[in-house]
Amino acid sequence: MKLIDKHKQLISWYQKKLSLTDYGLLWLVFFKGVFIALVIDRLIVN
Repeated sequence: MKLIDKHKQLISWYQKKLSLTDYGLLWLVFFKGVFIALVIDRLIVN
């Protein structure tokens, strides 16, 4: 349970620091995932 609580605190801290709503945070995480997938794809293909 400590890990889950720490994770929730970290997410809350980032959300407050960046002044994001829950919806905005979800979009940020989505685009971060897309970016990382594209980088990995470029590294594997080339």
